[in-house]
Amino acid sequence: MAAAFRKAAKSRQREHRERSQPGFRKHLGLLEKKKDYKLRADDYRKKQQYLRALRKKALEKNPDEFYYKMTRVKLQDGVHVIKETKEEVTPEQLKLMRTQDVRYIEMKRVAEAKKIERLKSELHLLDFQGKQQNKHVFFFDTKKEVEQFDIATHLHTAPELVDRVFNRPRIETLQKERVKGVTHQTRLKRIAKERQKQYNCLTQRIEREKKLFIIAQKIQTRKDLLDKAQKVKVKKETVNSPAIYKFQSRRKR
Repeated sequence: MAAAFRKAAKSRQREHRERSQPGFRKHLGLLEKKKDYKLRADDYRKKQQYLRALRKKALEKNPDEFYYKMTRVKLQDGVHVIKETKEEVTPEQLKLMRTQDVRYIEMKRVAEAKKIERLKSELHLLDFQGKQQNKHVFFFDTKKEVEQFDIATHLHTAPELVDRVFNRPRIETLQKERVKGVTHQTRLKRIAKERQKQYNCLTQRIEREKKLFIIAQKIQTRKDLLDKAQKVKVKKETVNSPAIYKFQSRRKR
C-alpha cells in the first residue's frame, strides 16, 4: 500500500513538473523546462571558458616566438598563405624521372596487350561486336537468277542457320550426324551470356590499351620538350593524340 502511495506521489510530481504554463503568463512566451535551461546554461559556460582560455593564451604569447613554418607563410589579404616550394632538380634528373614514367606506362600497356591477345585466342572473335562484318558476294549472269536466288538453298543449309557466322552445318550433315553437345535452352543462354561478358571485357581492355598508348606518347612528348633545341608546334594536343613539334635538325657530335 505504501509503495503504491509513493508511486502515485511521484507521478503527481512528474505531472506537476511537466505541466503547461499558467494562463496568466501566456503573454510572456513558452515556459522553459529545467532540463532545457540546464542544456542552455552548460553550453553558455563551455563557450565562456573557451573564450577565457583563448584570451589568456593571447596575453601570454611570446612576441619573439619563432616557428620554421613562418619562413614559408606570408599574409595575403588578411589570410596566411603557405608559399609553394619548387623542386630542386636538374634537367638530367627531370629527364630520368620522365623516362621512368614512360617505362612504367609502357610496361602496363604491354601487359594489357598480352591479356588482349590471350582473350582473342580464346574467343576467336566469331561474333565480336566491334569486329568488321564480313561480306559474302554472289555473282549472277541474269536478273532472273537474282530474283529466284535463295541464300539458304545456295549454301545448302537450313534457313534458321543462315545468319550464323560459325557453326553452320549443311543439310546433309544435319541428316547424317546427330546433334552433339548441350541442347538445353537454359544452358545455351548461360553460355551466350558468359561469352558476351568475355567480349565486353575484351572491349574494355582494348580501350584501356589505347588510353595507355596515348598517355605514353604524351609523356614522351613532354620529355622531349625538355631539350633546349629550337622547336615549332605543328599540331595542338587533343584528348586522343599528343601535341606534335618540329625540332631543328642538329648534327650530333
